[in-house]
Amino acid sequence: MTLYAVVIPTLVRDTLADCLAALAAATGPRPGEIVLVDDRTDPAPGRLEHPLSVLGDLRERTTVLGGGGRGPAAARNTGLRAVTAPWTVFLDDDVQVGPHWCDQLAEDLAEASPDIAGVQGVIAVPLPGERRPTDWERGTAGLARAHWITSDMAYRTETLKQVGGFDERFQRAFREDADLALRVLDSGWRIRQGRRTTRHPVHPASRWVSVRQQRGNADDALMRHLHGPDWWDKAVAPRGRIRTHAAITTAGVAACALAAAGHGRAATACALGWAAGTAEFARARIALGPRTRHEVTTMVATSVLIPPAATWHRLTGAWRHRHASAWREETTS
Repeated sequence: MTLYAVVIPTLVRDTLADCLAALAAATGPRPGEIVLVDDRTDPAPGRLEHPLSVLGDLRERTTVLGGGGRGPAAARNTGLRAVTAPWTVFLDDDVQVGPHWCDQLAEDLAEASPDIAGVQGVIAVPLPGERRPTDWERGTAGLARAHWITSDMAYRTETLKQVGGFDERFQRAFREDADLALRVLDSGWRIRQGRRTTRHPVHPASRWVSVRQQRGNADDALMRHLHGPDWWDKAVAPRGRIRTHAAITTAGVAACALAAAGHGRAATACALGWAAGTAEFARARIALGPRTRHEVTTMVATSVLIPPAATWHRLTGAWRHRHASAWREETTS
């Protein structure tokens, strides 16, 4: 039997109890350790009482550590430092492992050859069957196709420590997992897909969530500095629309500047370019969705805001990380 530990960074959301209950109910070899890293900046201990109570006999194997609100990469590193098992399995606090997850994990790890450092779980995202998924639901469903995501990812503990763990400059739950995997692969290890299944439900979100997600463009700028301009291909990541967003934003800014300077025709031409680009973006998003009044209104409003938000975060990220060098030259903390 291969011993493993489970590390879960958490903000103690309502989903945590379901996550831990599913882990406690899964059949098969139990984790030798569970490390919960409470990453709230001002933790209230009482909030953890109910989630911890659902663990049953796993409660005595569970350690709770404080993360200090420094983000999921730093929280996972905090958990990793407490692990003594040869394998560390990262779970997010909003997933639910399958009923036979422990058995399947044991098989995944037992089948890992000596050159394999990581084994990824299969992520299943339930979507509504009676209608087209919303933009938020489609975005969540993309996790099922993503490589190396830490929603359910097992790594050899010693390998993680050799490559320095997660890069704590990634302060959001975005790209920190791809960065780690690329460093592991560059060190000569392999990562394979396992057979265990973990469910990632679509959780309620604000209609403005897609605008807030544009902060991830700053992390894309960091990835470029760390892994080169071809990092998209290395990470098997979709390129997105950042170039189009930048063009739309430039047209909009130019239209305002030209209008203020009294150049009416040029301002009109730029405004038409902005409107055409924004309309195409909104139409593409609306066409894939359920086309309800709420969804259409949300897509139109957010399609106006996303291009400038994405461009702003990309530029600020490029400036903030302008001195970041390739990962091999970084000093890990």
